[in-house]
Amino acid sequence: MLGIIAGTGCTQLNNLEIIRRQVIRTPYGEPSGALTFGRIKDHEVVFLARHGYGHHLPPHEINYRANIWALREQGVENLVAVATVGGIREDMQPGVIAIPDQILDYTHGRKATYYEGGEKDVVHIDFTDPYCEALRQRCMAAARKTNLPYVDNGVYAAVQGPRLETAAEINRLERDGATMVGMTGMPEAVLARELGLCYAAITVVANHAAGRSSSQHGIQFGSVDAVLCPAMEGVRLMLEQLLEGDGD
Repeated sequence: MLGIIAGTGCTQLNNLEIIRRQVIRTPYGEPSGALTFGRIKDHEVVFLARHGYGHHLPPHEINYRANIWALREQGVENLVAVATVGGIREDMQPGVIAIPDQILDYTHGRKATYYEGGEKDVVHIDFTDPYCEALRQRCMAAARKTNLPYVDNGVYAAVQGPRLETAAEINRLERDGATMVGMTGMPEAVLARELGLCYAAITVVANHAAGRSSSQHGIQFGSVDAVLCPAMEGVRLMLEQLLEGDGD
């Protein structure tokens, strides 16, 4: 079953036929909210709003471990994460949809593993390729079927938040190889890997990163909604095609 976890700009899916909502308890506490079970084009999915359905949880306060655990426990095997980002590289213009293939982690203090030691042996997982390539390919095929332009790669810099970055910090991220910047990509991706989920991200560029182009002298928040609304509609169509593609 496909799980969808989404954040800013996508706290609900208007193409999701809701069947039920269920509060899930986990060994790691409560998820961001109740899981929403439903269908998209007759295909079963589970949806979770990453920041809560009232968008009240800042990135550093999200219980990532509970979120991923709850989805896995309800039968999710493939997990698509929808997230908004700031664009760093030239081709990451506002409104662009990108399917990243790498991550840089700048977060700190977050509960980032299920393997906390104690009486259990230390476990090291391979994270060379942080996203599931098979699911990435399905996402890109869905974009092509929807006739949506997209960028087929990218390095997601996961920062702590909730504040946005300085222009100097964006310059550093670019030197490190980042092409986009967001606040929720980690530890979400690594937790999914630890639980054996096939995880991929669909990112939507909401604005130029600090110091870039229209954000040279500050982020223009007033223009973000105008960018996100049509882009997120494209993401919803992508999800429909993703499900149609292999009968999930």
